[in-house]
Amino acid sequence: MTSNGRTVGIKDVAREAGVSVGTVSNVLNQPERVSERTRSHVEGVISRLGYVRSESARQLRAGRSRIMALLVLDMANPFFVDVARGAERTARAAGLGVMLCNSAQSPQEEADYLALFAEQRVRGVLITPADPSGRNLAEFRRHDIPFVLVDRVAGGQEGCSVSVDDVAGGALAIRHLTAAGHRSLAYISGPEQLKQVQDRREGALAALAEADLPPSALQEIPAERLDVAAGRDAGARLLGLAARPTAVFCANDLLALGVLQALYSAGVGVPDDMAIVGYDDIEFAAAATVPLTSVRQPALTMGAMAADLLLQETDTQAEDHEHQHVILQPELVVRHSSLSRR
Repeated sequence: MTSNGRTVGIKDVAREAGVSVGTVSNVLNQPERVSERTRSHVEGVISRLGYVRSESARQLRAGRSRIMALLVLDMANPFFVDVARGAERTARAAGLGVMLCNSAQSPQEEADYLALFAEQRVRGVLITPADPSGRNLAEFRRHDIPFVLVDRVAGGQEGCSVSVDDVAGGALAIRHLTAAGHRSLAYISGPEQLKQVQDRREGALAALAEADLPPSALQEIPAERLDVAAGRDAGARLLGLAARPTAVFCANDLLALGVLQALYSAGVGVPDDMAIVGYDDIEFAAAATVPLTSVRQPALTMGAMAADLLLQETDTQAEDHEHQHVILQPELVVRHSSLSRR
């Protein structure tokens, strides 16, 4: 700050150093064009005055932002933390930063953040959409800012996407349970509008058909959210069923951990009385009181690949960029919560 409380600007530095504004600019941006003596003198004045250049102004002049935005559904879910870690590593390697935001599964909050990203003119956006209608992204598209869908397949040629085959993941979970001898199962689902929840159910039903079991062999217990509290509530409802199943597949690990807590509190043994399979394979899955079998999603890889696709699209030489839709394969990680009944 100057003596009158005003922020120090490049003109203040030039005046104090006795050089032109252009010389200060060269010291900051093209130091090789300035003699070592002048550069050292100007850098000393910059340090003494506490001058910090305006990155936003620099970006406006260059027409290129060094910020990539990442908008996820739920930052309380370790799965999205790992997605963010993967994206950040790729962005940092390219000299970019990541603005991380949480829509909390709210279409309105998603719309608000997309408006903020447009206002800030970010380099691009990585997003797991909360709005099932697609209206928010349709509105955002008019700003001509590239985006990549994460954990969701992009329809048509609207943008790149990186996702996991959740139909295959749901099938892995149920196939594992039916192979262990289970014939009466439950699916703890999440918000119906989430495509991931729908796809995991589709895969579960396909695996039932493979085992010559009717769809009625899978009782669905809906959950309003994908968190531990919702899992505990679903677990209580599961215990109240007249025909209690012997195995339960949960749409994510947080739900599964909540179900595990509810069963433990009621004295129901896992896996002896009821087997449990989760989804995501977050770090807490292996550390649970009863280590949790889970369908693993490569979250770090998803984040890194999504960021790389965005960098490819926003590269200055990317005139011939073609949108890519990467679909990764899930993997079943078997632990104690679903040991064979045979």
